[in-house]
Amino acid sequence: MQRERSFPRHSARLRGDARLAAYIDLKSPYAYIAIDPTRDLAAGLGIEIDWRPFTLDIPSYLGRAKLAKDGKSVASAERTPQQWSGVRYAYRDARRYGNLTGKTIRGTEKIWDSSLAGIAMLWAREKGGFDRFVDEAYPRFWRRELDIEDVAVLESTLALADLPIEGFRDWAAGEGRRLHERINEEAFDAGVYGVPTYLVEDEMWFGREHLPRIQWVLEGRRGSPPDVANRGFGR
Repeated sequence: MQRERSFPRHSARLRGDARLAAYIDLKSPYAYIAIDPTRDLAAGLGIEIDWRPFTLDIPSYLGRAKLAKDGKSVASAERTPQQWSGVRYAYRDARRYGNLTGKTIRGTEKIWDSSLAGIAMLWAREKGGFDRFVDEAYPRFWRRELDIEDVAVLESTLALADLPIEGFRDWAAGEGRRLHERINEEAFDAGVYGVPTYLVEDEMWFGREHLPRIQWVLEGRRGSPPDVANRGFGR
């Protein structure tokens, strides 16, 4: 008889040596608004964040859609009314929190393949400039100023973040692509399905609203565990 997977065991193995691992996707507004509060938590505890790309397969659960050239009307769509409701709410919710810190979050023009952007994240991480890269890429993407499927555009973004670009294109097509696929396959097999997802000890948490609980775990579980709350992490 086949045994059920033990997600806690898989989560700890997936986390590896990192005290805090976090999966993000450039095309997720929820991941965008989670960056700053996650950094704040880690800085307060004096720990590093192991940032990892996780490329969402949005059409598999929210259907497909593409805006017309005017950037407003829908040119084509394969979504149910329920899926449209979910998409509209997601952007409305993200904008509410983004507005608190002046983040612009515009609906995307299409469902992007963000895997190349994820590979660029890995390159930036290897070159010691992950934070600089995402600080360049996230705002521009959500202002509709960044084509994350164009390798030349991503090279320019890396350069703006003071990161080397020589060799990036070949790396992205070969070793970088294989690394990205391995990270995503291992994450999916361990139960990761959305972003931001956090790995702490033998636990997996989806959503920045769990940051108070994550902090409690990282601090040694002293006192009563916090409920889902903001404690400064909702910004």
